[in-house]
Amino acid sequence: MAHIRPATRVDAEAIARVYVDTWRSVYAGLVPDRVLTRMSYARQRESWGHEVVAGKGQGHHVLVADLPPHGVVGFVSLGPNRAGPAHFDGEIYTLYVIDDFQNQGIGRDLLTGGLHALAANGCRSAVVWVLTGNPSRYFYEAMGGRRVAERNERLWGTSLSETAYGWPELNVDGGERNQGARRR
Repeated sequence: MAHIRPATRVDAEAIARVYVDTWRSVYAGLVPDRVLTRMSYARQRESWGHEVVAGKGQGHHVLVADLPPHGVVGFVSLGPNRAGPAHFDGEIYTLYVIDDFQNQGIGRDLLTGGLHALAANGCRSAVVWVLTGNPSRYFYEAMGGRRVAERNERLWGTSLSETAYGWPELNVDGGERNQGARRR
């Protein structure tokens, strides 16, 4: 069973590996190939190391799934809602689990931990944006997220369709209410 815990700067290298590897497997065919081939473990390690340390001052948090003896096999990042819909105050920014460790409940545990962390930080609701073409988007529906918005975002010279899933009520104690994450 994976241990969900706050990330430390030491985790930046493992987070970078998870990030780059999952982007290359999940987003192949959804984002331009040049984006995936230009991804760098070193750049992501620096970026995530900064986010783990400096992001906390902005209300951002990163949790990792640590699975001995494999180490970090997934992570979730979260904080204040950045881009709407406006009636959600918290946001899950990213959630990734290495392919070999998917469908084992690790994503569920990361999302639940992320929603609890948002509620513990005063958020009453949460949203996550997902590329509409990403088949993993159904995970958020299975976890009780409701489709709440759609948008087209212009990135890397192409228009990408995104869908938002929301949890309109998070309990003050960090749990989810009626529309919250369902356990499998």
